[in-house]
Amino acid sequence: MGSFSIWHWLIVLLIVVMVFGTKKLKNIGEDLGGAVKGFKQGMKEGGMTDDEKPAVQVTGTATSADKTTIDVEAKQKS
Repeated sequence: MGSFSIWHWLIVLLIVVMVFGTKKLKNIGEDLGGAVKGFKQGMKEGGMTDDEKPAVQVTGTATSADKTTIDVEAKQKS
């Protein structure tokens, strides 16, 4: 029981592309990538408590190029 050679995998890839088409495979890849990003973001946010989340304040001063200015308060670890 040997492993498959590169030619076997190329033939399988060709058959998959012929069956599904490149457009559908691209959409599946984008959906999978978005799901992985969402999962990673959820893992980062899920581990933080309310005390660890950064405080975000929107100030009233804004320039014509930037409609909102966000002031983030940094806290030091003690």
